[in-house]
Amino acid sequence: MKESTVRGLINRLFQNLARILPGAQTLRVKLHRARGVHIGKDVWIGYDVILDTSRPHLITIGDRASVGIRATVIAHFKETQGVTIEEDAFIGPGVIILPNVIIGRGAVVTAGSVVTKSVPPMTVVQGNPAVAIAKCGVPLTPDISLKAFSRRLTSLTSTSGKSTPGGKT
Repeated sequence: MKESTVRGLINRLFQNLARILPGAQTLRVKLHRARGVHIGKDVWIGYDVILDTSRPHLITIGDRASVGIRATVIAHFKETQGVTIEEDAFIGPGVIILPNVIIGRGAVVTAGSVVTKSVPPMTVVQGNPAVAIAKCGVPLTPDISLKAFSRRLTSLTSTSGKSTPGGKT
Protein backbone atom coordinates (compact mmCIF):
# COMPACT_ATOMS: atom_id res chain seq x y z
CA MET A 1 0.00 0.00 0.00
CA LYS A 2 1.06 3.56 -0.62
CA GLU A 3 2.15 5.66 2.33
CA SER A 4 -0.73 8.14 1.74
CA THR A 5 -3.27 5.30 1.86
CA VAL A 6 -1.85 4.00 5.13
CA ARG A 7 -1.83 7.52 6.58
CA GLY A 8 -5.46 7.98 5.46
CA LEU A 9 -6.51 4.74 7.13
CA ILE A 10 -4.75 5.66 10.38
CA ASN A 11 -6.35 9.13 10.24
CA ARG A 12 -9.83 7.59 9.87
CA LEU A 13 -9.16 5.06 12.64
CA PHE A 14 -8.05 7.81 15.04
CA GLN A 15 -11.08 9.96 14.06
CA ASN A 16 -13.48 7.10 14.84
CA LEU A 17 -11.74 6.25 18.13
CA ALA A 18 -11.84 9.91 19.18
CA ARG A 19 -15.60 9.97 18.53
CA ILE A 20 -16.37 7.15 20.97
CA LEU A 21 -13.61 6.89 23.56
CA PRO A 22 -13.68 8.77 26.89
CA GLY A 23 -11.26 11.54 27.75
CA ALA A 24 -12.64 14.90 26.58
CA GLN A 25 -9.46 16.67 27.71
CA THR A 26 -7.02 13.79 27.35
CA LEU A 27 -7.44 10.86 24.98
CA ARG A 28 -9.70 12.53 22.39
CA VAL A 29 -7.40 15.55 22.26
CA LYS A 30 -4.33 13.31 21.80
CA LEU A 31 -5.98 11.32 19.01
CA HIS A 32 -6.94 14.49 17.12
CA ARG A 33 -3.43 15.90 17.58
CA ALA A 34 -2.02 12.65 16.16
CA ARG A 35 -4.29 13.17 13.14
CA GLY A 36 -2.77 16.64 12.58
CA VAL A 37 -5.30 18.98 14.21
CA HIS A 38 -3.49 21.92 15.86
CA ILE A 39 -4.82 21.91 19.44
CA GLY A 40 -3.80 24.19 22.31
CA LYS A 41 -3.81 23.51 26.05
CA ASP A 42 -6.82 22.57 28.20
CA VAL A 43 -9.12 21.98 25.20
CA TRP A 44 -12.33 20.01 25.76
CA ILE A 45 -13.75 17.87 22.92
CA GLY A 46 -17.12 16.16 23.40
CA TYR A 47 -18.32 12.77 22.20
CA ASP A 48 -19.03 12.17 18.52
CA VAL A 49 -17.22 15.31 17.30
CA ILE A 50 -16.09 15.19 13.67
CA LEU A 51 -13.03 17.29 12.84
CA ASP A 52 -12.50 17.27 9.05
CA THR A 53 -11.84 13.68 8.15
CA SER A 54 -9.46 14.11 5.22
CA ARG A 55 -7.62 17.36 6.05
CA PRO A 56 -7.40 17.72 9.83
CA HIS A 57 -4.23 19.84 9.54
CA LEU A 58 -6.44 22.72 8.33
CA ILE A 59 -8.03 23.04 11.80
CA THR A 60 -6.62 25.02 14.71
CA ILE A 61 -8.22 25.00 18.17
CA GLY A 62 -6.89 27.49 20.72
CA ASP A 63 -6.24 27.10 24.44
CA ARG A 64 -9.21 26.39 26.72
CA ALA A 65 -11.70 26.09 23.82
CA SER A 66 -14.65 23.69 24.13
CA VAL A 67 -16.20 21.74 21.25
CA GLY A 68 -19.59 20.26 22.17
CA ILE A 69 -21.00 16.82 21.52
CA ARG A 70 -21.72 16.00 17.86
CA ALA A 71 -20.21 19.21 16.52
CA THR A 72 -18.81 18.99 12.98
CA VAL A 73 -15.95 21.07 11.60
CA ILE A 74 -15.56 21.00 7.81
CA ALA A 75 -12.24 22.65 6.99
CA HIS A 76 -12.12 22.43 3.20
CA PHE A 77 -14.31 22.72 0.15
CA LYS A 78 -12.82 23.63 -3.22
CA GLU A 79 -10.74 26.81 -2.78
CA THR A 80 -12.06 27.66 0.70
CA GLN A 81 -10.11 26.07 3.48
CA GLY A 82 -9.18 26.29 7.11
CA VAL A 83 -11.05 26.73 10.38
CA THR A 84 -9.69 28.42 13.49
CA ILE A 85 -11.39 28.22 16.86
CA GLU A 86 -9.59 30.75 19.04
CA GLU A 87 -8.86 30.70 22.79
CA ASP A 88 -11.76 30.35 25.24
CA ALA A 89 -14.33 29.85 22.43
CA PHE A 90 -17.34 27.66 23.20
CA ILE A 91 -18.87 25.55 20.43
CA GLY A 92 -22.24 24.13 21.47
CA PRO A 93 -23.66 20.67 20.76
CA GLY A 94 -24.56 19.86 17.15
CA VAL A 95 -22.87 22.93 15.67
CA ILE A 96 -21.63 22.79 12.07
CA ILE A 97 -18.69 25.02 11.16
CA LEU A 98 -17.96 25.47 7.46
CA PRO A 99 -14.58 26.25 5.81
CA ASN A 100 -12.82 29.62 5.86
CA VAL A 101 -14.21 30.54 9.30
CA ILE A 102 -12.57 31.96 12.40
CA ILE A 103 -14.43 31.66 15.70
CA GLY A 104 -13.07 34.58 17.71
CA ARG A 105 -11.57 34.47 21.20
CA GLY A 106 -14.27 33.95 23.83
CA ALA A 107 -17.07 33.62 21.25
CA VAL A 108 -20.04 31.31 21.88
CA VAL A 109 -21.82 29.35 19.15
CA THR A 110 -25.17 28.08 20.44
CA ALA A 111 -26.41 24.52 19.98
CA GLY A 112 -27.36 23.45 16.46
CA SER A 113 -26.05 26.58 14.74
CA VAL A 114 -24.48 26.52 11.28
CA VAL A 115 -21.49 28.87 11.06
CA THR A 116 -20.90 30.08 7.50
CA LYS A 117 -18.82 33.20 8.25
CA SER A 118 -16.33 34.28 10.89
CA VAL A 119 -17.53 35.16 14.39
CA PRO A 120 -16.04 38.21 16.13
CA PRO A 121 -14.40 37.75 19.55
CA MET A 122 -16.69 37.74 22.62
CA THR A 123 -19.85 37.38 20.51
CA VAL A 124 -22.75 34.93 20.86
CA VAL A 125 -24.12 33.60 17.56
CA GLN A 126 -27.03 31.30 16.84
CA GLY A 127 -29.15 29.97 14.00
CA ASN A 128 -28.79 28.75 10.43
CA PRO A 129 -26.92 30.64 9.23
CA ALA A 130 -25.51 31.78 12.57
CA VAL A 131 -26.00 35.47 13.33
CA ALA A 132 -24.75 37.59 16.22
CA ILE A 133 -27.30 38.01 19.02
CA ALA A 134 -25.22 39.24 21.96
CA LYS A 135 -21.82 40.39 23.19
CA CYS A 136 -20.16 38.45 26.00
CA GLY A 137 -18.85 40.23 29.08
CA VAL A 138 -16.77 37.16 30.03
CA PRO A 139 -15.86 33.97 28.15
CA LEU A 140 -17.99 30.87 28.86
CA THR A 141 -15.23 28.81 30.47
CA PRO A 142 -15.55 25.94 32.98
CA ASP A 143 -14.78 28.26 35.91
CA ILE A 144 -17.65 30.65 35.03
CA SER A 145 -21.20 29.67 36.00
CA LEU A 146 -23.92 29.97 33.39
CA LYS A 147 -25.65 32.46 35.67
CA ALA A 148 -22.54 34.67 35.89
CA PHE A 149 -22.03 34.40 32.12
CA SER A 150 -25.67 35.28 31.38
CA ARG A 151 -25.59 38.36 33.66
CA ARG A 152 -22.71 39.79 31.58
CA LEU A 153 -24.41 39.41 28.18
CA THR A 154 -25.41 42.48 26.19
CA SER A 155 -28.17 41.93 23.64
CA LEU A 156 -27.58 43.07 20.06
CA THR A 157 -31.28 43.05 19.18
CA SER A 158 -34.34 44.72 20.64
CA THR A 159 -37.45 42.77 21.64
CA SER A 160 -38.82 43.39 18.14
CA GLY A 161 -35.83 41.51 16.70
CA LYS A 162 -34.31 44.57 15.00
CA SER A 163 -30.74 45.63 15.66
CA THR A 164 -30.30 48.69 17.78
CA PRO A 165 -27.39 51.14 17.87
CA GLY A 166 -24.76 50.07 20.38
CA GLY A 167 -26.55 46.80 21.00
CA LYS A 168 -28.88 48.30 23.64
CA THR A 169 -32.47 47.17 23.97
